[in-house]
Amino acid sequence: MKLFEFEKYFPNEESCKARFKEIREKEGIICPKCNCKHHYWKMYQCAKCGYRQSLRANTVMHGSKLPFRYWFIAMHLLTATKHTFSASELQRQLDHKRYQPIWEMVHKLRSVMGKRDEKYMLHNEIEVDEGFFTTEIPINEKNDQLKAGAGSQHKTKVLVMTESAKSIPTKKGQKEKKVGYIKMVVIPDLKATTIDNIVIDRIDSKAEITSDATKSHCNFSKMFSKVDAQVIKPEDISKALPWVHIAISNSKSLFIDTYHGMKREFLQEYLNEFCYKFNRRYFGEDLFDRLVTISATYRTDFEHRIYNKNAA
Repeated sequence: MKLFEFEKYFPNEESCKARFKEIREKEGIICPKCNCKHHYWKMYQCAKCGYRQSLRANTVMHGSKLPFRYWFIAMHLLTATKHTFSASELQRQLDHKRYQPIWEMVHKLRSVMGKRDEKYMLHNEIEVDEGFFTTEIPINEKNDQLKAGAGSQHKTKVLVMTESAKSIPTKKGQKEKKVGYIKMVVIPDLKATTIDNIVIDRIDSKAEITSDATKSHCNFSKMFSKVDAQVIKPEDISKALPWVHIAISNSKSLFIDTYHGMKREFLQEYLNEFCYKFNRRYFGEDLFDRLVTISATYRTDFEHRIYNKNAA
């Protein structure tokens, strides 16, 4: 949605509130106490057990006191560009005095983006590999001896999975594989059992896997219909696993351009946003409406916490 259109359709608090109410009722109100789907308004009162919930309850805005228009402006800015907005920049745009509620609002939106993408499995031809993202060293590890390479306390491990089907290039510079959906998941270690638990819930068992021949992927042949495990030299990774390589490099570039520092515990939220927008790259102006819809449908898992402003 373009800026002028946003101002036209959502000029004030009431217009945002009305649209949110319209979408929430279209998606269906479910009583959290008895699962009844019939409700009366003004507050949503269950027709069966009488339980009452507000318009914000059990949505991304659950427990928030920020105006509806703040949320709509944030959703507009996050979906209007391929890039993203830091909480500091959003706070400046909204001219809001306190940083924390704006920071939490953005992370809650990223949280429901991830919840939505969790519904989808990856199918057919899949690339799988790990990426290593630079994050701040946790306080409880700052006194430890600094490790080198992928095991460094500065590096957070991320499992990257992309649908990547073979295609015939029709333009100069076009890849020999076309990409579908992608998933990026923060992982604590590179153990095979850790990787197995991630991929089994996210990749269809009939899929054909292309991956590096590491010990982390040693069980893939037992889990999927076809596995092409190669020993890949660093200089060949862009050819063997092109879309995993692109997903990692593009997300890293985006984070470096936007944020001054990232904490390990929040990396998954940033990846949620990157994957959500990448997977809907052809939605155009409909992306805003889709985000409003999932915001009215999903309750966030992101909880209030103490934070360091420099990490957002």
